[in-house]
Amino acid sequence: MKALGLYVHVPFCASTCDFCAFYQEQPTATTVKGFLTDIGREAKLVRWARPIETIFWGGGTPGLLAPADLAVLGETMREICGGPVREWSVELAPASVTEARLAALRAAGVTRISLGVQSFRPELLDALGRQHTREQVFRAYERIRAAGFESVNLDLMFALPGQDESAWLEDLRQAVALQPDHLSTYCLTFEEDTKLWVKLSKGAVKLDPVRERELYERTWEFLGTAGFAQYEVSNFARPGHACQHNVNTWHMHEWVGLGPSAASQHDGLRGANIADLAKWSERIGRGERATEDRVSLTPELLAEDALIFGLRMNAGVDTGPWRARAPAANWGEVDALLARMDAEGLAIRSETRVRLTDRGRLVADAVGVEVMNAFASHAVGAS
Repeated sequence: MKALGLYVHVPFCASTCDFCAFYQEQPTATTVKGFLTDIGREAKLVRWARPIETIFWGGGTPGLLAPADLAVLGETMREICGGPVREWSVELAPASVTEARLAALRAAGVTRISLGVQSFRPELLDALGRQHTREQVFRAYERIRAAGFESVNLDLMFALPGQDESAWLEDLRQAVALQPDHLSTYCLTFEEDTKLWVKLSKGAVKLDPVRERELYERTWEFLGTAGFAQYEVSNFARPGHACQHNVNTWHMHEWVGLGPSAASQHDGLRGANIADLAKWSERIGRGERATEDRVSLTPELLAEDALIFGLRMNAGVDTGPWRARAPAANWGEVDALLARMDAEGLAIRSETRVRLTDRGRLVADAVGVEVMNAFASHAVGAS
């Protein structure tokens, strides 16, 4: 059986970072209490056909919940799962990490903490609108390690306004010195409806693709030398510490999303909950899932996404099982694309498996668009 994951979107945040496009709300005692109740109600509306293997709490800032509220949410998870899970990840912001919150998470069964560091440099944290200090990062990390979680990840960002190569490498050195189990390094993206997008549109900040490429390459080289194996374009882990929830998602397994704006891929459908806490709560109160824009999970759609996300992983993707599962897909067009990528040094093919080279991973987003176009050509021809 394919793995089943559970994602919970905790929409509460004290302030919105300049780069963040995720749905969030400032918490009140009333909205937090209602959210905790409605998560349990929403879970009862789901057809749970098999055991949950992984849990991931994202946001927002899940760590903004009080210890007692984290315990309530944890108890809801245990009721849904009926027992321990393989991996349970929670995103935390450094400023929200306290011993009491960590104790509540450990008691609930959380195994993995992802700490949103972004940078160790005060001026770059300011540029991102982050509400924590360098000192809070170190204090938070010490507390997380002392609490005894099985795996700890640090999130970092590069290609930030005002960040040169030496500043980025210093951030990497500082992160490695802390000896985390996992590192996620994300190139800054400019999402619409964010403060950074407004700055970009006004010319206050500029894109620099050449610098981004150089920082990608230096990151891969540096972390490889430091003993972190890259398993996806932006993710590196010591042995046994890859994020299984994300890996299962990239392999097109199933997951259920609970909470406002949470996406699901489950029971033959894909969709996302309405990104509005009040409207989500109202729908749940009527005994309805708040999922919008439902799309049927056809074999062709899953095969397309399996290639798009699978090619972002260093191991690549085995097309063989997907060819058998989705024989109606336009594999002729896809094969022509893969052959061209192979000839251009962007990919390596071995029987039915294909993976990107380092050059290919540098343009993984563009590769994804081309894969999408290759699959879409079938639909165009069929119409």
